[in-house]
Amino acid sequence: MYRANEIENAVLIIHGEKAHSRYFSEDAYKLLKGDNKELMIIPGASHTDLYDQLDVIPFDKMEAFFRKNLN
Repeated sequence: MYRANEIENAVLIIHGEKAHSRYFSEDAYKLLKGDNKELMIIPGASHTDLYDQLDVIPFDKMEAFFRKNLN
């Protein structure tokens, strides 16, 4: 995280609301530059919910973000 302020590429950070490490993503997001960044906090999700809970993983949002920023 100590070099997050050097990243200029598009960044999408997805984290569960109930994840114990949520603060880490929020802190890293604050350091990112530019307007091509996004932090998604998934309501009610823990860290591991985003591994295999297909109804929780925001596939549509991920696709939209990458379509917009990877051209």
